[in-house]
Formats: sequence, structure tokens, C-alpha cells
Amino acid sequence: MTVHQAPNAFGERAAGYAAFLTAHRNKAVLRFIACGSVDDGKSTLIGRLLHDTKQIFDDQISALQRDSRKHGTQGQEVDLALLVDGLQAEREQGITIDVAYRFFSTDKRSFIVADTPGHEQYTRNMATGASTADVAVILVDARQGLTRQTRRHALLVSNLGIRRVVLAVNKMDLAGWAQGTFDGIVAGFSDFARGLNFSEVKAIPLSAKNGDNVVEPGIAAPWYTGGPLLTYLETVPVRAEALNAPFRMAVQWVNRPNSEFRGYSGRIASGRVRPGDSVTVQPSGRTSTVARIYTADGDLPEAGEDESVTLVLADQIDVSRGQVIVASAAPMRVTETLDARLFWAAETDLSPGASLFAKIGTATVTATVERIVSRIDPETGKPGPAERLSANDIADVSLRLDRPVAVDAYAENRETGSLILIDRETTDTAALGLVLAPKVEAAKAPSDAEAAEGGGFLARLGRLFGR
Repeated sequence: MTVHQAPNAFGERAAGYAAFLTAHRNKAVLRFIACGSVDDGKSTLIGRLLHDTKQIFDDQISALQRDSRKHGTQGQEVDLALLVDGLQAEREQGITIDVAYRFFSTDKRSFIVADTPGHEQYTRNMATGASTADVAVILVDARQGLTRQTRRHALLVSNLGIRRVVLAVNKMDLAGWAQGTFDGIVAGFSDFARGLNFSEVKAIPLSAKNGDNVVEPGIAAPWYTGGPLLTYLETVPVRAEALNAPFRMAVQWVNRPNSEFRGYSGRIASGRVRPGDSVTVQPSGRTSTVARIYTADGDLPEAGEDESVTLVLADQIDVSRGQVIVASAAPMRVTETLDARLFWAAETDLSPGASLFAKIGTATVTATVERIVSRIDPETGKPGPAERLSANDIADVSLRLDRPVAVDAYAENRETGSLILIDRETTDTAALGLVLAPKVEAAKAPSDAEAAEGGGFLARLGRLFGR
């Protein structure tokens, strides 16, 4: 007699769940920010992305319909902005006050989106949201055109190192989907954006309220053939700069479970590392090679940007929290003085001589403000003199640290070129800082007297050593 075994339905479902989780875990993650003037439709746009990508459960839809009747601004229609504006004050005023982060996913990619305030007094909140973003979606109301805040936000995202921008011309339905209106806004933004170091500006006409050109292509503007916003977000390169940057990993803790094992744990900020690679520990300058890349799931043959690992070195050298393990061929700058661009967030003013904690990677040091070099006009980007900084000011300052740290220029590496300043009394975050490249002084030409003596110092030095 033949015995027919029933298929293991539970096992098949478990395998299906495992495959689903593995697929999502291996998808690239794009972080982007939505910014623009007040009432340009940032929260509505994000709500539309969540709704049309099927990221909202039935009970959330019911709650949204109820809240729309109470707090909404769309009459009897569902107000998608309420999916993002969660604070009571935001709902009462109909504005975004704090940064709201939302997660959603498609078959191609996962996304973390930051909805940032449009009001000028919340510039520091906007800078916080932009500091980790790969792409900025700058919204413009088609009826209003470019505004002061549009230019302000474009300068801010440029300063924060975002190189890819979507110019989302919203509310095109209220402008009759006029191509001339769209083209005029794009031309004006292109003129303003010259010199802001954007590698790409993608202009898209859309209606966040109706959904045209957000997730699905719109049919009201046959003259536009560039594809919807989601298509661009699914295909734009993710963190290409970090992947191409040299290897850096700040040591978060020394992994020492027993006398037989010593490793150094942290998250890889940029680049890739393999066993056998030559590395340098900074700021100490000690060198070694990577013996193992250890994880809870076993050793890896290679690890890269954004992975958390434990590195085992071939040599027993002194390494501690706050130091950085870097590729020996591309060392970081070790310094006790920093020129930094600050986005001042504290309510109290900042004056020269102030002492704060500076958190740089996993290192915490004491920083003294030696000088406020200049305050940056957030609308023109031009520097001007300043004796002190107030909330939401942007300025270049000189800092002196109580001990050497390893840093990169922010323009070269956003991860290892950023810092935060912390109030020593309240422990509140006082500022976001970007490390500026060190100034290179031009070589001094020899004086007439030096030239008469035979070419100056270098010539005399050459003669001294017989050259």
C-alpha cells in the first residue's frame, strides 16, 4: 500500500515568509526629504505616496476619514496630510512643525522620508531632516512659483551635501496643467541653482491631492513624458558617494568576551573592507591588517557601507571607543582645530569663548568657539560679519578641541565630516556642524633680497644638503 503524505503547508508558508523577509532585507534603502514653503503640499504628497503604494491598513483609513472630518482642510474629502502631521498642534494649525519620518516600501526599494517644516523659524528642524537624506524633493506651488523659502531650502540642502534634487511643481491641477507655468518655474529654479553643486535636478509636474504623476503617470499633461515621482525615487542611485569613499569605521566598543578574542565593533561609515586589508587606527596612527570580519551570523569575506561588524586585527594594538579604523592608503586628517559650518539650534545665543561638547563619530570632546568667522545669509548664501549666533542661524566658526580627533571634510565624506555640539549643562543638542576643508595658503614668492641670496630658503636648504 502506498502512503501519500500531505504537503507540509506550515513549512511552505514559513519558507515563503523567510524568502519575503530576505528580499526586503536585501533591498536598498533611499532616504529623502520633502521640503518647501508653507502650504505647498509636502505632507499631502507623502500621504499620497503611502496611500497609493498600499502602505495604509483599513483601520488607518477609517481613522483618517474620521480625523479628516475633524481636522482636515479638504472639505468632505480625505486629507492625506494627516497621515504625517501627527502632533495636535500641527493638526490644529494645519502646518508641519516637527520633522516626521515615515517608512514605506515597493518591490524595488525601501524608503525613509522626512517631512520637514516650511516655516522659517523651524529651519533647524529642516536641517536635521536633510542631514541624512540622499535626495531632496523641493515642492513649489504652481500658482505661487518660486518663493523666498524655496530658495532658502535649496541653499540649505546644497550646504548639507545633497546633490540630487526633485523640483516637484505641485497643484498643477489648480494651474490648469499649463506647460508654460511649469516651464517658467523650472527655468527660474535652474537659474538660481547654478553654483549650488547639484549633480541632478529632476523637474516633475504633479498634483499630490489627485495623485497625478506621484505614483502613477498623470493623463492631464500629455506634454510631460518624464515619468512619475515614485519611478525616479526607485531608480536614483543610492549613496553612491559613500560607496566610492575610502573605508572608515568609528569604533563603538571593544568586543572582549574572553581572553581568546578581541575585536572592535562599529558601523562602517563608508567604503569596503576585506581580510588582509591594511588599516590605520586614528588618531593614534597605529597600523595593522584585518584578520577577520566577525558578525553574529559568522565571518564575512567582505563588508561595506552601513554594515555593523566586528573587526579582528592581526596585531595586538591599543584601540578604544572614539577612534576610527581607516584604510591605510587614505588616512583621515588628525587635528585639534576645526573650521566648521554650524546650523545653530539652541534658543540661547552663541558667542566666542563658549565651551560645548562636540560629538564626532563615537568620540566626545570639549570644543571651545575661538571665532565666529561669518554668518551665512540663508537666502543668498553670502557670508557676513557676526558677533554672536541666534537660533536658526548658519555660520562658519573656528573650534579648538581639547584633544586630537580624526575627521574628513564634509564635502568628501558626509559621515565622517559631520558633528553635533551639545550644551554642557542641559545636554541638549545645540548645533549640527559640517567640517570644512582646511584652508590651503598660497605659496609665498621669495622677496628680492631672498632671490639675490640665491633663491631663498629652499635654495639654501638644497645647498646645505649638497643638492
